[in-house]
Amino acid sequence: MLDIYEEISNSLLIGNAEKTDSLVREALGKMYPAEMILEQGLVGGIKKMEEKFQSMSMFVPEALMSARALNIGLENLRPYLKRKNGYKCTAILGTVEGDYHDIGKNLVKIYISTLEIKVIDLGVDVSKEEFVEAVRKYNAKLVLISALLTTTLREMELVIKELEKEGLRNRVTIFVGGLPVTESYAQSIGADYFTQDGLELRDFLGKNLDRLLKDK
Repeated sequence: MLDIYEEISNSLLIGNAEKTDSLVREALGKMYPAEMILEQGLVGGIKKMEEKFQSMSMFVPEALMSARALNIGLENLRPYLKRKNGYKCTAILGTVEGDYHDIGKNLVKIYISTLEIKVIDLGVDVSKEEFVEAVRKYNAKLVLISALLTTTLREMELVIKELEKEGLRNRVTIFVGGLPVTESYAQSIGADYFTQDGLELRDFLGKNLDRLLKDK
């Protein structure tokens, strides 16, 4: 017999948002710890989804259904998680100017929102000036820059240069990602980190967020 965490994980994997919602509510009603529901249930399911997606045994529409189930489950958990922990910092997230792809960015937003991070999603086609303005406005400590087109890769570097120009570069940790982005490219433009996907980013921040914030 499956325990409730595994039931949540499996319902999320198949993209059944209504069942995920019901199971999370049931677990909370039975006083299961919110952190365990998150890690073993929701995150456990999304990790399975990511594995299937990377092996091409799951495709974008199915992944988006799983992401929707995750988001609904998170909505139930947030009051319990925030009451205990609150937010440690704010992250700015956006796809660079000239690029209108948002599937990967949206998944990153959902993954990162499972941590103690307030995520400000600037959307797509975001100019370097808009990134800078948002860092100032929200006193952000993390900047997450996405690009999916080789023709828009250059915009990542321009965002970083604009942060340097405005004296904000040393106040933030910059992550870059997207299909054409590589670790060597990230290093060449002065980004702090490159991650392959949203789950890798989430795992990294889960382990290193306190250190990153202390360094800034």
